[in-house]
Amino acid sequence: MATPRRRTLLDDDLLARIHARAPQHDAENTFPHADLADLVAAGYLRAAVPTDLGGAGFTLEELAAEQTRLAAAAPATALAVNMHLVVVAMAALLHADGDARTDPILTDAAAGEVFAFGNSEAGNDLVMFDSGTRAEPDGEGGYRYHGTKIFTSLAPVWTRLATFGRDDSDPDRPVLAHGVVTREGTRTLEDWDTLGMRATQSCSTVLDGAHAPADRVYRVLAPGPNADSFTFALFAAFEILVAAVYAGIAGRAVELAVASARRRTSRRTGTTYDADPDIRWKVAEAAMAHDGARLEVLALARDVDERADHGARWFAQLVGLKVRTVETARGVVDLALRVGGGASYAAGSEVNRLYRDVLAGIFHPSDEESAHSTIATSVLGPLG
Repeated sequence: MATPRRRTLLDDDLLARIHARAPQHDAENTFPHADLADLVAAGYLRAAVPTDLGGAGFTLEELAAEQTRLAAAAPATALAVNMHLVVVAMAALLHADGDARTDPILTDAAAGEVFAFGNSEAGNDLVMFDSGTRAEPDGEGGYRYHGTKIFTSLAPVWTRLATFGRDDSDPDRPVLAHGVVTREGTRTLEDWDTLGMRATQSCSTVLDGAHAPADRVYRVLAPGPNADSFTFALFAAFEILVAAVYAGIAGRAVELAVASARRRTSRRTGTTYDADPDIRWKVAEAAMAHDGARLEVLALARDVDERADHGARWFAQLVGLKVRTVETARGVVDLALRVGGGASYAAGSEVNRLYRDVLAGIFHPSDEESAHSTIATSVLGPLG
């Protein structure tokens, strides 16, 4: 029986245009406004919105597959839009389970709002389980936020920010308030000048009284790990879609390695390097690693879509996927760099850009230390 073809919103011509712009945005450290316009026109920012709310109704697996293709064309564009997709996919997962508290995210996305993800804070290794941002109750069920969020991808263009902060108004019962704010009461710092992923323009965002009214506050949770469905949906969307970006980078690195091997000629043998056994081994090693990473991303995304029963090991599966995929992608890009020879070292080469872009993966949650701690707990039990 033939397998149904996976749906797509990203045609080859669109991806070619985005690919052609990537070097300039990297060199100039600028945001890819034309890329975003093309993605909006294609309906890509509504991909995860359910059809009954005005979107394409893509599953997490379909979205992950699209992100691998977009990342192969332009890693920074894919990572930037990824943060919008994470917020919307999180809300879509909750909506599918009958939880309507994040439905305003879905209706806003369907109406054309662009979401950013304002959770990371400098020095906060607890990530989603505590916050240095102050959340002040407005007395009507909403909150005003005060603090600074880092790595706010889509900084020049977002219109909605999913964020959170800590409410200590009751010292005996502190809570973390998760909600959505507009740009009012926020300020963007022009501080994004990085080694790679430059076009994401993930500038820091200062929250100075940014307001989430009651109908935009979708969770109030105690600090620390929890079993709330929101936490699972957020982790699932974030870790899988981030992993998809790096799987896409690995895929493009394999293509570049193949092209280099076919193009370069050995002065010693007079044949192209695709006939050299050492080069063939490197290319095969890269392709084998990429195949495993990509298939694993899609398989775990499908498990989320189908609500597979991984029990207490769900979070270990998610954080492990992200770390493994990033490390695999780094290894694949390194092999492609070696296969390409000295030309790969030139600043203008695509594999050089991928080599810098792929390093960003080690900074996304969950990092290596956190992932190993989570996985150790899942198989060995908690310390003490």
